[in-house]
Amino acid sequence: MARPAPTGPAPAPIAQRLAIRYAKRGRMRFASHRDLARAIERGVRKAGLPVAYSAGFSPHPKISYPGGAPTGSASEAEYLELSLTRECDPADVSRRLDAALPDGIDVIEVVEAGAGSAAMRLEASDWEVILPGVEPAAAAAAVQEFLAASSVVVERVTSKGLRRLDARAAVLTLRVDRRAGAGAGAGCAILRMIVRQMTPAVRPDDILAALAQSSALAPASPELVTRLWQGPLDSLAAGETGMILAAEAAEPSAFGEPPAAGSRPAGQHAGQGIAKALCLEAGSADSATAGQVRANEQLPRGAGDQLAGPCAREPNGRDCPDARNRATERTAQFR
Repeated sequence: MARPAPTGPAPAPIAQRLAIRYAKRGRMRFASHRDLARAIERGVRKAGLPVAYSAGFSPHPKISYPGGAPTGSASEAEYLELSLTRECDPADVSRRLDAALPDGIDVIEVVEAGAGSAAMRLEASDWEVILPGVEPAAAAAAVQEFLAASSVVVERVTSKGLRRLDARAAVLTLRVDRRAGAGAGAGCAILRMIVRQMTPAVRPDDILAALAQSSALAPASPELVTRLWQGPLDSLAAGETGMILAAEAAEPSAFGEPPAAGSRPAGQHAGQGIAKALCLEAGSADSATAGQVRANEQLPRGAGDQLAGPCAREPNGRDCPDARNRATERTAQFR
């Protein structure tokens, strides 16, 4: 018996493909890939973009998400490919989509995604990892031991069971950022690593697990991971050392191009603004200030002063202490 075919007109053909670079900041770093995709699809519809749909009984918007950062990691270099049914100005798409997306998802650049374009050749990533409570000297010793090994096998529990990965094989460069040593007793190490995107993927937490195995390196509080750049490996042809020095002097530019030495765009990535504060507060006795810095990082952009109010974390008051007390009193009345 032949399977039933969907009725109605065929979907409109694809007229344009756009490669979009966006950032995942603040509390949005805790969103799963599925939640992030839902938010972007809602933003595309809200912006009124002529997105193309697949055929069949359950059409889906043609949006692909290559090389997504793991849940819990911030990123300044996330990418998606958007298919449209009519040609649109990339600058106009960038403006409309950025206005329609929620806080924490920020459109950085939109370009044409033609055949052979380097925009979507995502073969390596540059990561920054802030380790509160770890001295830079201890981190440097652990890094040297890791780089000297021919292979470092770590285990990760996945949906398909226990998987063994060689974390050393994916690491192109790994070093302690010299900003970590700015100030005596900083009590914080900042790692910079360029990691090749492999199958299965090796993530920054796998590399941290490898460092913990060999040198018992453990931060005092959860690390802050931020992806600064991702792109093709031939962008590193000028030399890994040259790119590392340029990355310290400037933020990574869009779509696979390594940062140019001496240049710095107006924006700053999510980890840069609080890296020094986390390092200084990790060794400070004033734990309240340190907690405020970490909590502010989880708030939407422009809301750094919301902790002053009792209901700062939940606008509807569900997490407000007064609201919790009132709910407890109402429950006691019916007992």
